[in-house]
Amino acid sequence: MGRIVELLAAGIPATLAVTLGAFAIGLLGALPLVALRLAPLAPARWLAAALIDLLRAVPPVVWLFLIFFGLPQAGLSFAALPAAVIGLGLIAAAYIAEIWRAGLDGVPAGQRDAARALGLTPLARLRLVTGPQALAIAVPPLGSYLVGLLKDSAIASTIGVNEIAFRALTESQQSLDGLRVFLITGVIYLALSLPFGLLARWTSARLQRQVAT
Repeated sequence: MGRIVELLAAGIPATLAVTLGAFAIGLLGALPLVALRLAPLAPARWLAAALIDLLRAVPPVVWLFLIFFGLPQAGLSFAALPAAVIGLGLIAAAYIAEIWRAGLDGVPAGQRDAARALGLTPLARLRLVTGPQALAIAVPPLGSYLVGLLKDSAIASTIGVNEIAFRALTESQQSLDGLRVFLITGVIYLALSLPFGLLARWTSARLQRQVAT
């Protein structure tokens, strides 16, 4: 058993690289999407909604195959790990944009009206009033999405990323001991997920206290 644990644990860095890399791309990519989603011009809102729906409607494995196997035909090649990070990151941007939007929509209208009455600029309103409150609302679903992204990182095994799921599949095929291999795999994913969930809860509680004061 120790050999299996060591073998699977060696895939943890790749799993975390895919998860955290895709999440970082999602956080950054969501910003222009949510800005367009809330733009005063209807065509901008329609464009953002169409992009978000497209990114979420196509299965993640299809995006990974398109990037890893399809783009080289257009002269643009990526190694397996960057392809997985980019593919899952694009999908994350769509989901996180909706989380940001829900957070901003959740700020009471009275707070926004009071900020405008004080003569604050739009940037100052976002930084001092709506932004902190929206962040406090958005952190719990962001934490849940991060945990889900950790589990979805197993899809990267389909394009050869040497992460936990890839190693588990390889070992189960060689040892014909799939039950024990995948039980250990599940425990490893659980152990990785728990700190993310706890961090999200702690951050949410801290932000809620700051907003309340």
